[in-house]
Amino acid sequence: MVKETAYYDVLGVKPSATPEELKKAYRKLALKYHPDKNPNEGEKFKQISQAYEVLSDAEKRQIYDEGGEQAIKKGGNDGGGFRSPMDLFEMFFSGSGFGGGGRRGGRRGRDVIHQMSVTLEELYNGAVRKLALQKSVICDKCEGRGGKKGSVENCQSCRGLGVEKRIQQIAPGMVQQIESICRKCAGQGVIIPEKDRCKQCNGKKTVRDRKILEVNIEKGMRDGQKIVFSGEGDQEPELQPGDIVIVLDEKEHSTFARGGYDLIMKMPIQLVESLCGFQKVIKTLDNRDLVITSMPGEVIKNDQAKCIMNEGMPIHKNPFEKGRLIIQFNVIFPDSIPAATIPQLESCLPPRPVVNIPIDAEECTLEDFDPSHDSRRQSYRPAYDEDGDCHHGPKIQQCATS
Repeated sequence: MVKETAYYDVLGVKPSATPEELKKAYRKLALKYHPDKNPNEGEKFKQISQAYEVLSDAEKRQIYDEGGEQAIKKGGNDGGGFRSPMDLFEMFFSGSGFGGGGRRGGRRGRDVIHQMSVTLEELYNGAVRKLALQKSVICDKCEGRGGKKGSVENCQSCRGLGVEKRIQQIAPGMVQQIESICRKCAGQGVIIPEKDRCKQCNGKKTVRDRKILEVNIEKGMRDGQKIVFSGEGDQEPELQPGDIVIVLDEKEHSTFARGGYDLIMKMPIQLVESLCGFQKVIKTLDNRDLVITSMPGEVIKNDQAKCIMNEGMPIHKNPFEKGRLIIQFNVIFPDSIPAATIPQLESCLPPRPVVNIPIDAEECTLEDFDPSHDSRRQSYRPAYDEDGDCHHGPKIQQCATS
């Protein structure tokens, strides 16, 4: 039994959600509410990150399910502290996992994450999309110094660290150390006098530049798959550039749904087609026409599924191999049939089963079911309560008792 569901509600999943469902929910919400995209949704982004950090860890998830958020805060060795939402975001999309580092070989800048909406047709046929974005590059005028040579000084407020540390009491006898970006140097660790600052970058050491990337969407790629442009992220002095990571977001299709490398579609057919056979034309994602035939005498049942081999999604990196095209049939029954045709119809169908009706059986009438009808009625009251009070109409007097 789950004690509280706030973390599940934040991610928009059920308490029974699988790890894959949690990942998918976090990915979509984190990209949507990232501060770079929604500067005013910082608190929402933090809530999403905390919820995923707990629920993605099996041990923490069990503690949360049994005791709620309070149990998580009490159980942590750091007083219930969470990872930085930005660190969690970068670890998730870099694929390094919790506790993992980035690329080896020195300090590197953060990755730039972009979500790209793609159609099922693009994932089926492959496509090349151009993406224009802004990135930071080292200022060529001051060569990344931010000002004249020798004018750079260490920030006295943070002692060149770029961060300020303070102690906050969160409970009696329990304190937490909090780090925040130094307000005086904006996290740079150094200060340049205004008169000595570079006129091009205004002392920031980097300038914004427009970059156009060609994103190659390969056949068979999946929703959530990442396309990485190594070293194309923001540049910072004394740091290796991070990566630009493109995350594919598959749009919903009007006809097909994807299940791994299978394509699934629903096809309505009339009752006469299900009993007497049919021919149908299916338009594929690469604009071909497929003709399917149900032979006369073969009965297609409602919700029955059939498939066409090698007409599903292409296998990624092996596009000449494909999954299955699965067709789920929905038989449409007529509202009524003429009474005169019933004998003829009965002669074509298997006979009805013989039903033995007891002599004292009661005749009942079938009516159309209205799911909303019961909610409009008054709550049910028995004809007599335990004290023998009658409820057949206005209560004027007590019913006679023996």
